[in-house]
Amino acid sequence: MNILIIINDAPYGTEKAYNALRTAITILKEHKNVNVQVFLMADSVGCALPNQKTPNGYYNIERMMKSVINKGGKIKACGGCSEARGIDKLKWIEGIELSNMKEFTKWTVDADKVLTF
Repeated sequence: MNILIIINDAPYGTEKAYNALRTAITILKEHKNVNVQVFLMADSVGCALPNQKTPNGYYNIERMMKSVINKGGKIKACGGCSEARGIDKLKWIEGIELSNMKEFTKWTVDADKVLTF
């Protein structure tokens, strides 16, 4: 089974990115036969930036992104969204790739389930 998780919100300020990544991590941990792909759109492209510093006891999106990647999930960020926010040329968390709408739509068509946060 292929599951596509789409994140639209910024890494902090709401818990949408947190809940999306928490879902991805749990699926990858509990269901070894499921492929998980995460696509970052709109303000969620900020989730892909490294060196995030959060207070102790507060969730850290960077660590969660790395966990998804380390468990075999794939993460891509919308290139147009990144360019519009002036971050397309910045360093990304290792394992996250800049992508495009053509690839996003392929992931969508190939997915058995699509979750949007």
